[in-house]
Amino acid sequence: MPKMKTRRSAKKRYRVTAGGKVMYKKQGLRHILTKKTTKRKRNLRAAGILDESEARKVRVMLPYG
Repeated sequence: MPKMKTRRSAKKRYRVTAGGKVMYKKQGLRHILTKKTTKRKRNLRAAGILDESEARKVRVMLPYG
């Protein structure tokens, strides 16, 4: 049986942890940073974890993740 193809857009945006959780980089830290508070920017640096209902949809796109 041939290998399954990975959705490249999903591969670039998400990674799967050893426990099966799906992590992503939070949005809002690219530009217009002067009006955002330091606390807000610091919290945006941390990786986010997708909700389980959304994670199931992403795992379909990452067959080997």
